[in-house]
Amino acid sequence: MMKRPAISDYQSAESEQLMKRLRPAGHGIDEATYPAPTPQPSWSLDDLPRTVACTLSQGSNVTSMDFHPSRHTLLLVGSANGEFTLWEIGLRERLVSKPFKIWDMQACSAQFQSVLAKDSSMPINRVTWSPDGDLIGVAFAKHLIHLYAYQQPNEARQVLEIEAHSGGVNDIAFSRPNKQLCVVTCGDDKLIRVWDMHGQKIYSFEGHEAPVYSICPHHKETIQFIFSTSIDGKIKAWLYDNAGSRVDYDAPGKWCTTMLYSADGTRLFSCGTSKEGDSHLVEWNESEGSIKRTYSGFRKKASGVVQGVVQFDTAQNHILAAGEDNQIKFWDVDNTNMLTFIDADGGLPGLPRLRFNKEGNLLAVTTVDNGFKILANSDGLRSLRAFGNRPFEAFRSPYEASAMKVSGAPVVAGISPNIGRMDNLDRNSPAKPSPILNGADPASRSIDIKPRISEEKPDKAKPWELMEVLNPQQFRVATLPETPDQTSKVVRLLYTNSGVGLLALGSNAIQRLWKWNRNEQNPSGKATASVVPQHWQPNSGLVMANDIGETPPEESVPCIALSKNDSYVMSACGGKVSLFNMMTFKVMTTFMPPPPASTFLAFHPQDNNIIAIGMEDSTIHIYNVRVDEVKIRLKGHQKRITGLAFSNSLHILVSSGADAQLCVWATDSWEKKKSVAIQMPAGKTPSGDTRVQFNSDQNRLLVVHETQIAIYDASKMERIYQWIPQGTLSAAISHASYSCNSQLVFAAFTDGNVAIFDADNLRLRCRIASSAYMSTTAINSNPPVYPFVVAAHPQEPNQFAVGLSDGSVKVMEPLESDGKWGTPAPVENGVANGRAPASSATSNLATDQNQR
Repeated sequence: MMKRPAISDYQSAESEQLMKRLRPAGHGIDEATYPAPTPQPSWSLDDLPRTVACTLSQGSNVTSMDFHPSRHTLLLVGSANGEFTLWEIGLRERLVSKPFKIWDMQACSAQFQSVLAKDSSMPINRVTWSPDGDLIGVAFAKHLIHLYAYQQPNEARQVLEIEAHSGGVNDIAFSRPNKQLCVVTCGDDKLIRVWDMHGQKIYSFEGHEAPVYSICPHHKETIQFIFSTSIDGKIKAWLYDNAGSRVDYDAPGKWCTTMLYSADGTRLFSCGTSKEGDSHLVEWNESEGSIKRTYSGFRKKASGVVQGVVQFDTAQNHILAAGEDNQIKFWDVDNTNMLTFIDADGGLPGLPRLRFNKEGNLLAVTTVDNGFKILANSDGLRSLRAFGNRPFEAFRSPYEASAMKVSGAPVVAGISPNIGRMDNLDRNSPAKPSPILNGADPASRSIDIKPRISEEKPDKAKPWELMEVLNPQQFRVATLPETPDQTSKVVRLLYTNSGVGLLALGSNAIQRLWKWNRNEQNPSGKATASVVPQHWQPNSGLVMANDIGETPPEESVPCIALSKNDSYVMSACGGKVSLFNMMTFKVMTTFMPPPPASTFLAFHPQDNNIIAIGMEDSTIHIYNVRVDEVKIRLKGHQKRITGLAFSNSLHILVSSGADAQLCVWATDSWEKKKSVAIQMPAGKTPSGDTRVQFNSDQNRLLVVHETQIAIYDASKMERIYQWIPQGTLSAAISHASYSCNSQLVFAAFTDGNVAIFDADNLRLRCRIASSAYMSTTAINSNPPVYPFVVAAHPQEPNQFAVGLSDGSVKVMEPLESDGKWGTPAPVENGVANGRAPASSATSNLATDQNQR
């Protein structure tokens, strides 16, 4: 069978500006452009940190250093004896010291235990901060990494111990693919691995033929990738998929090399040393995959004299510094000639290690006597002197409001490498969860931000009132501009992953795209109800029209999935599944022709090339796009598939169908683990579309049917809460979705009402009446106009959009003065607002029937 281009290749096509040697996709595409670097203001040599402010003794050879991302005088130091220390440079004090010890020897492999028995030393190869400064990563010279949670000012708690590689772990870094924190490591075993915050390996990249020396995770716009270098001088680049390296370059010197981006992320540099001892510092032209400039000033080494590998760093978007010849050498990034060099009053090793703080006004450099020096410019000296004028306790207060409570459990729950956005109800991984989930099980979270608790408590001095929005003055609503084909119903609605656009699929099988522009009224450029976006079309005038086959599109079941970088959308509407380029609207490829027709699409969270496709004939096809074949067909439903959702943390796929059944499949074997019938209210037949969506922790499942909204404990598939239409919200439910942080549920009804619930217990917070966002003509029309689909913004937890049966799309947000949709309802005798626990004894809330 002819090999088909990988779906990941299509998704990453615009990243050719980053990686010239992408695997060939076989189609011409239009590349996206990225903003050019902004000109830097003029600066002088006085801006370089060249004055020795202090010299501190670590007590062991310093092997790695990293400044805190926001506390600019807090320095993390790793040593050859396996100990790491947190130094408050302003106070010249050690805040924390953690000597090496194994936390759980029984969990270690026999190979590692044997290595340790022969040599118990455990040097640190690398220490690093997470982007928010809440976590510390430590990579050791043998097998292990440790993660600590930093609690300001002077506490570090154990979080994770991972045997990451066989041999040394040469580098460690944090990254946020799909806004979820992960750890990236590389090692002597020639592998790069990506770990979630439970310690589970989610990617393992193979392709280097020598030990991997360093890694550099980065992103451009929405494209997430990792550069890696090995000791044979090879540079490779990886996307978060299993499609292999996209780049194969030779580093200058063809030996050990480190890569870094400038602070603004627009310029890429590398620095390394050859086996002959010659050092190379260069800037890369990413669009060409070539060296843009080579910096001079390194001394030519005598043949055969190799002291080690030169270390470098960059700061303020215009400074480069490298340690060589017992000196620190500086360059302007735009000038290949060395600016100046200093010896920092002597005492530096031949190849000193160095690290700037994030402001570039302090520079740490290692010394020959197991210590380090802090160099500063005038701003850095002022910041250090300011510490001398305040007692130590003064530095505690700014951080008490954001202090982390860290238990022995992982510090971040439910991390997954979800790679795409599905039909609204299959966004396994929305934006990063807020630190608090209202009323969530405290055992499932280990981060607690105190101010949010009191902020969300109802005011006991006043009786609680449901927030009811009855007119447009009570909230913000934007109607998206009309389009020529607007008469068709909006049957699917998605925000782009970047949050700057909305994509609507109509019942006529045509997709429409709106984008918000960055301007004075909307400086973020994100979707907002305060500014009306533009209907976007390519210059060619093409429209994204799906293949409809022989079935009228109005009778078909539409499905849609968006690539993680917003470059491609995959959809079907009764005919073949089509892959569209979002920039040109061209059809890149089609597959899976009916019969049966595809009714739902979901990407596998760990492999871009595997797609779960729900079918009209009630089967689920696990389809490998790369080789164009169905790997396995899953049978368990009686009617068409209407929902699919992956949980990477539970290693399951949950499917829902028009038979009102939920099936649970093990993703490692595709064996059916359980089948659950959703319990119908009295007098209702078990039929109709059922949708499923995991919350951001991937432990709770939102189940939506026209008769109910329910929350399930996905690990047991037991229903926790159920809400049934009643009172002013007695119409059938047309659609519902979690908010991006999974704290709210947005629900639409066939009578025009929209409701907002607390997600943890399904208590009603707010009702938006149709009179608030629809005209009198629309309300009184025949057939009546109502919201058919709901989409939640990927970063703004209080923003959502609805697609209406008349083809219009509305974006809704609370007033800026309100900031949120109502307040949580008080609990009265365990039941509030028609919400009932699954254990309720009422006849229409009987326990779900479980079937093996």
